[in-house]
Amino acid sequence: MSNKYAQLIRTLRNERGFSQSDLAIKLGMSRPSYIAIEQGRKELTLSEAEKLSEIFGVSLKEMESGISANYEKYKQMILAYIRNAGSKKDGRITKTKLAKLVYLADFAWFYNHLESMSGMQYRKIQYGPVPDSYFRAIDELFEDGQIEINPTEDGAMLISQTRNGAKIALSEISKDEEELIKSISEKWKDKNTQEIITFTHNQLPYAICLDNEIIPYELITQENPSDVY
Repeated sequence: MSNKYAQLIRTLRNERGFSQSDLAIKLGMSRPSYIAIEQGRKELTLSEAEKLSEIFGVSLKEMESGISANYEKYKQMILAYIRNAGSKKDGRITKTKLAKLVYLADFAWFYNHLESMSGMQYRKIQYGPVPDSYFRAIDELFEDGQIEINPTEDGAMLISQTRNGAKIALSEISKDEEELIKSISEKWKDKNTQEIITFTHNQLPYAICLDNEIIPYELITQENPSDVY
């Protein structure tokens, strides 16, 4: 294990509020053994790495890269899209379309800057691309009273911002990032969910990856400029 990998585990533990003893118990090992992991002196087994990724809410690929996604920023990106891309009639947006829009921001930002806006890892699934943490983020925003979720008769989930959500400052998002979010919102605001599903599934990153595979950001750089978002 590299020191970079070990540093990420230590950072995530502190961010999530766990002690070294807490994680040692969860992994079924002694505290000294766990400390050796954080110090880069002990290798993780695959099952231990999978357990830690589950505890921290990150992908194995994130742990391997040593780069931690900005989860709070990702949630602010979700709120930004609800504010900018919600229906003109009632401000609502489908859960699937919302996930697609945040994906477009991350990959379009990478196209121009060679880095992701949030750092999230996106997976190819039927209604993806989407990070594993998207569903947890939506649940947390709902539980915190920042969004409302209303099911439709056909099974879709319509998401809208609450008064509390409208008060949240999007402090993690820069002005340039906000401009990109607004630009993407303007393009897709009046499009339906199936249209954006078709668009993202036809993009190179989604098209050439295998089901359930993490989609490399680098693939978007091979896309035509007009098809980035």
